Amino acid sequence: MNTAKIYRWFALVLGIVFIVIGILGLIFDTNHGALLGIFSLNLVHNLIHVIFGILGIIAAYTHWSRLYARIVGVIYLIVGILGFIPALAPGGMLLGLVEINLADNILHVVIALVALYVGFALTSRSKAAIA
Repeated sequence: MNTAKIYRWFALVLGIVFIVIGILGLIFDTNHGALLGIFSLNLVHNLIHVIFGILGIIAAYTHWSRLYARIVGVIYLIVGILGFIPALAPGGMLLGLVEINLADNILHVVIALVALYVGFALTSRSKAAIA
């Protein structure tokens, strides 16, 4: 499978997953709830998931899927790291906007690492294979 298809599939799958998680969060509890009893959420957190999901699906059907992976990777890495700084997430509210907990922070970092690999390292490996 060529890298362009991998980028598109990554953006599409991640977009669908984000939308499903965002909608489930909106349905089950939008005010300081816990999805699957593990991940903290609130209305803002759920809406962010839905927005990233919509952007992922759009990216999958345009030529923006690699850029989407890179942007998701960078943003989620920043959010994941910020979540581990207690002063920035007092009472589990990252920057006073998004409800988070340790499970969220770990998941954000994992998503970031996968997205960064797809967006950056995958490109480097395919270029190295050509040379």
